[in-house]
Amino acid sequence: MKLRKLSEIVASTLAVTCFALAASAAEMDPAAKTHPAAPQSSVDRATVDKLVASYPPRPQLAAQEMMAKYGPPQEASSETLVWHRAGPFKRIMITRVELNHDFPKPHMDFLEHTVDYRVPAEKASALLAYDGSATINRTAGEISARCDLEGHNILTLNLAHDIITGKKDVKQARMAFGQNVVDDTMGKHPSYVEKLQFDPAKTAGMFPDTPVIPGSPKRVAMSDSGKAGGDGEILGFVGAVDENEVLAAAEAQKKKISGPVLDYAKMLHKEHGRNVADTLKLGQKIGVTPLETPAVDKLRVKGASELAALIPLDGDQFASAYIAAMVKGHAEALDMIDNQLLKNARNDPVKKHLTETRRHVDRHLQEAKKIQSAMKR
Repeated sequence: MKLRKLSEIVASTLAVTCFALAASAAEMDPAAKTHPAAPQSSVDRATVDKLVASYPPRPQLAAQEMMAKYGPPQEASSETLVWHRAGPFKRIMITRVELNHDFPKPHMDFLEHTVDYRVPAEKASALLAYDGSATINRTAGEISARCDLEGHNILTLNLAHDIITGKKDVKQARMAFGQNVVDDTMGKHPSYVEKLQFDPAKTAGMFPDTPVIPGSPKRVAMSDSGKAGGDGEILGFVGAVDENEVLAAAEAQKKKISGPVLDYAKMLHKEHGRNVADTLKLGQKIGVTPLETPAVDKLRVKGASELAALIPLDGDQFASAYIAAMVKGHAEALDMIDNQLLKNARNDPVKKHLTETRRHVDRHLQEAKKIQSAMKR
């Protein structure tokens, strides 16, 4: 009885739905998230000092230098300190782990500075040849430098910019790095060590890349969502729903469950996965691209949030909560198909696909109810 009540409580709040009601609340345009504002809160200095006291001496020194210049970090743990939007940098990070690095002379890497920068793909190999501690993330639109001093990270970034813009080749950049370090040691205050020679804002740009799976959805920003909707968004919802279910079923199969619940999860995994493929093929066939609108993305977020709450459960508790969630979710799905998606669909093949999807959802619901009834006996 206690187990049943627990599962019902969990399911009522954590149901992993097949479909969710489309969100009407305004969402931030993904394009506006490219350069989010820095977190306003910082870890209090006493807490940071206590954590840093366990760091090796060189990272300790870097931590004190960065705090003297930028204040306490926004994130702090026994392993890392992180500042967001400090000075011209997107992020500054110090790690207690030190890595051996022999360019331009032997030292330890533990201090990292990151700036906004959209690095052209064709320049990636040159940057790798220039400095193995310079890293790029084209998706996030950033380049990072990792060394032992802030000035040397600034130098790394400046020379990387020179390579990208064609001002220097790899050999010239490496030689310039060594000479600048010598000049800095001699107290000459080289500009390449003391200040970024480019404006990160003018080099910024995330690169979400391009799909390779045929028929993949198209992302629609909030500013364009008014032009979206229709059959494209409907197909987007179907795809998001199926993928939420695939994720939930995959997690269920990792749990200590067996018998009907495990078989049910395997069945959902296969059938929802097949429906993902069928939805993409349909879009290609009729010339309607599935759309990832803010409402569709909100459905994905909802599924992730609810599944994250289910995952801590295991064994019989997970099995009961998972099946209860499937009953609730599939019932909601039928309601959405009947009262929203089918009513808004314009294309006959899309309506047919929804009708077929509804048939599967109803069968999934009835099977979940049978399993739930057996579990309560």
